[in-house]
Amino acid sequence: MLIWIAIICGIVFLDQLTKWLITLNIGVGGSVEIIEGVIRFNYVTNEGMAFGLLNQHRWVFMVASTVAIIGVFVYMCLKHKQSDRMLMVALSMFVGGGIGNMIDRVLLGYVVDFVDFYAFGSIWRWVFNVADAFVCIGGGLLIVYFVMELIKETKKKKKLDTNAETIEEKIGELDSGDNASYEKSEIKEKTENAEENASDGNG
Repeated sequence: MLIWIAIICGIVFLDQLTKWLITLNIGVGGSVEIIEGVIRFNYVTNEGMAFGLLNQHRWVFMVASTVAIIGVFVYMCLKHKQSDRMLMVALSMFVGGGIGNMIDRVLLGYVVDFVDFYAFGSIWRWVFNVADAFVCIGGGLLIVYFVMELIKETKKKKKLDTNAETIEEKIGELDSGDNASYEKSEIKEKTENAEENASDGNG
């Protein structure tokens, strides 16, 4: 479990460090071009969830996200020995990103966002931060994990069905073989009886 806690702490540290550097060097509303026409650091405040969603329901989202973070972390503590590594990495990213943004909400009353990918302004118009990125990557890994598990279960079920059919075929062959042997022995017995009766008649 220590490795997953270390990943969570690393994500929180990276998130808070980048936010601190942004607030230190760029004022609210200020921006710095990183790749012109593609991406820039644009300091904005966000009272909602990731990408500025639900910013009119701050307290509802804070309570819901706190419960979700605690629930996921408790699950990790209880199931870390039995769970797949991909699942644990995904959950660690979710918890780390969630804690990073929760620190902002508790201490500042808003979340610091600054990554502005504006190459496709008509499609993507949200500003996000490191915590948001890890939450989204973790969510993507969760989807991949569940799809892989579904494929594994489907293959396992198909294999079991194939094995069951093979067993049924073998049982059927054995039954057919037993019936054939029984019929041959019955014919042999009748033939022997007929020969004995014929001998008795000649005698």
